[in-house]
Amino acid sequence: MIRRHFGTLAIALALPLAIAAPLAHAQPYPAKPVRMIVPFPPGGGTDILARLVAQKLTEAKHWTVVPDNRGGAGGTIGIAEAARAAPTGYDIVMGQKDNMVVAPWLYKNLSYNPVKDLTAVAHVAYTPVVIVTQADSKYKTLDDVVKAARAAPDTVTYGSPGNGTTIHLAGEIFNGAAKIKMRHVPYKGSNAAMMDVLAGNVDLMVSSVPSALAQIKAGKLRPLAVTSAKRSSSLPDTPTVAELGYKGFDVSTWYGLFVPAKTPKDVIATLNTEVNKLLATPEMKAAIVAQGAEPQSMTPEQFGALLKTDYEKWEGIVKASGATIE
Repeated sequence: MIRRHFGTLAIALALPLAIAAPLAHAQPYPAKPVRMIVPFPPGGGTDILARLVAQKLTEAKHWTVVPDNRGGAGGTIGIAEAARAAPTGYDIVMGQKDNMVVAPWLYKNLSYNPVKDLTAVAHVAYTPVVIVTQADSKYKTLDDVVKAARAAPDTVTYGSPGNGTTIHLAGEIFNGAAKIKMRHVPYKGSNAAMMDVLAGNVDLMVSSVPSALAQIKAGKLRPLAVTSAKRSSSLPDTPTVAELGYKGFDVSTWYGLFVPAKTPKDVIATLNTEVNKLLATPEMKAAIVAQGAEPQSMTPEQFGALLKTDYEKWEGIVKASGATIE
C-alpha cells in the first residue's frame, strides 16, 4: 500500500516537469539576445550594414540583437567563428561575397566550407563596383581607357583594396572582356587606393560604390562605369559596363545573413520573414541606398542557390587570376 502511494506521488511530481519541459522548449524565438557576428572592424561597409539591420530589428521587434566585430584575414575569422557556433539561431553572421565565395578559393587552409558549414538566411543588399578616375584625368569615358590600354598594354594602372578581392577581380574580368591589359596595383584597403588615385599616382581605381561615393559627390572622382547588371541608385547617371558594349557583364558584391548548418528551419524562417519586412520599409530602403548599396530581399532557398552558384562560378575566376593567400 505504501509503495502504491509512493508510486502515485512520483507520477504526480513528474507530471508538472513533463509539462514544463515542452513549454520551455516552445518559447518563441528569440528568447534571449542574438549575437550578430560582423567579420570586419567597426566603421566599414559591412559593419555599417550589419548594425543597421541589428538596430532596426531591435526597434521593430523589440529583440536584442548585439553586433560583435570579429575582424581579420579578409573577413574569414568571423565567418569561421559563425561556422563553429551552436546551431541554435543565437549566433548569426553578416557574410559577403568576398569571404563566402571568393576567400575559399584564395586561402589554402580555410577552416570552413560556406556551402556545407553555413546556411543562408536572408539576403540584405548588393553593391555595384564602380570604375573611377581623378576628376581631372585625361580619361573621360571607359572607351578612353580601353583605347589607351590597347595602344600601350600594361601601362594603364588601376588600384584596388587588395589582391583577390571581388573588386580586384572585377578589374581582371574587365581586362578579359575588353581584351586589354591594365596593370593592377594592390593596396591594403580602400582608403590607401583612394588617396593614390586622387593624387594621380594610379590612373584608375576599381571600388565598391560605398567607398567611392563621398569623393564622387564632392567632385574629386569621375565615375566611368558601374559593373553591375543595373545602374546604381546612388549613381543613376553612370552607365553600366554592359551598356557600354560588354554584354552580360555583371560583377557586384552581396551582403546577407547566415547561420551555422543544422539551425532549425523555423528559426531561419522567422529571421528571413523579419529581415524581409525591414527591407520593404521606405526608411530601411533609404538607409541602405544612402550607403551606396541596393536593398534586395530573397527567400532562404533563393539566397542559398545564389551562394552555391557564385561559389562554383568564382572558383574559375580566382584560379584564372592566379591570386592566392597563405
